[in-house]
Amino acid sequence: MSDVISSLISTVAGILGPHGPATAAAAHSYAPADFSVHFFLQLAAIVLACRVVGWLGQKVGQPQVVGEMVAGVILGPSLLGLLFPHFQGMLFPKETKNVLYVGAQLGVGLYMFMVGTSFQADHFKAKAKSAMSVSFAGIAAPFVIAAIITPFLLKVPGLFAAGIGQGAATLFMGACIALTAFPMLARIINERGLAKTSLGTLSLTAGAFDDAVSWCVLAVVLATFGGGPGVAVLAIGGGLAWVAFVTILGPKILAPLGRMVEREGQMSTSVLAMIMLAFCLSAFLMDAVGIHAIFGGFILGVVMPRGLLVQELKKKVEPIAVVLLLPMFFTYSGLNTRMDMVNSPQLLLIALGVLAASVLAKWGACYVAARASGENHHTAMGIGALMNSRGLMELIIINIGLQKGIIGPTLFSMLVLMAIVTTVMASPLFEVVYGKKARETGELDAIEGAPVKAAA
Repeated sequence: MSDVISSLISTVAGILGPHGPATAAAAHSYAPADFSVHFFLQLAAIVLACRVVGWLGQKVGQPQVVGEMVAGVILGPSLLGLLFPHFQGMLFPKETKNVLYVGAQLGVGLYMFMVGTSFQADHFKAKAKSAMSVSFAGIAAPFVIAAIITPFLLKVPGLFAAGIGQGAATLFMGACIALTAFPMLARIINERGLAKTSLGTLSLTAGAFDDAVSWCVLAVVLATFGGGPGVAVLAIGGGLAWVAFVTILGPKILAPLGRMVEREGQMSTSVLAMIMLAFCLSAFLMDAVGIHAIFGGFILGVVMPRGLLVQELKKKVEPIAVVLLLPMFFTYSGLNTRMDMVNSPQLLLIALGVLAASVLAKWGACYVAARASGENHHTAMGIGALMNSRGLMELIIINIGLQKGIIGPTLFSMLVLMAIVTTVMASPLFEVVYGKKARETGELDAIEGAPVKAAA
């Protein structure tokens, strides 16, 4: 009997260990069932952490999405791995990260697809001049700032890879500073009741364009690191070609699906399957050419037939995407984040300088552009505050830079700090400079659970 009990205890203790056959590289490898066991436990931990931290964040005025970003970092080596390294290593072994990555891309891609279905084309047309001005400023100013600060950063050992040219380093820094956290921006806009406002549409449009340009610039930088010019040509040419195809022919191809749903009064599983097929193909193509799957999802959502079809999609797809799948995106990025790398006064000063320069380049430039386009002071300040958020899109691009040997771990950590601070500051600053007054006057609806005063 004691042998049975001992065997049971040993089996339970080894549930999270590898059970595959022995290999030359390790005592055991992970069997397919091991990936499944880890995946469901990881997903449970991710959902729990995101809900709890998101709830706590809402108590101090942060939207749910910021709590989810922080939860992803908490589950990584920055906190859980620092306090309980053995447990964190068992929960998120490196062998399972690829599975989590795929789930993360599905989650963020589906979410951006749903964001695209809420895109207000009429608002964009009415605000086209402002959107393009804000977008241009949000790209040009960061690259100017990058050209100023990069020569100084190159003099600090370990920030950039040895031998990197000033041109490539400047382009990479410009892309990092120019990024707007497109998924984060979309969540903040939705949660703050801005999805159907001209300000929300303007900010989302400018942010999408800025991110697309940043990814194209990254493709150029990667081409200089051995990828060849074909990397940049495929990313830029392929991305533009697909966007043109979807925006020109997409509405005509998808229109019968909208009529079918309107005729039947609901969305059948067959229609849902065809829409999900189109989503997967669009995400695949944008990912394959080197841009990102989220842009494939977003551009498809923009051209989906409005009306009952979109209403049915929001009921059938959005809850699972937001609650179950999207948090994997935040956690995967958090697993690659280390917050203990900036460990000296000099490096901290450099990190604060990079943060200040990034805020000036994004918030300041977008504010000036919005004002020059005719927006009032409060609206321009609100646009600048939203555009300054960088979030985990920043973590994605700097992870690529680290993996490809463009930057070192120290600069990586500085840019992580910049990403988190600019994201955390976005929502409260937006409320201070625009949201609070707009809700008091009735221009915007109240945030859920927070009634507004009657207009004076």
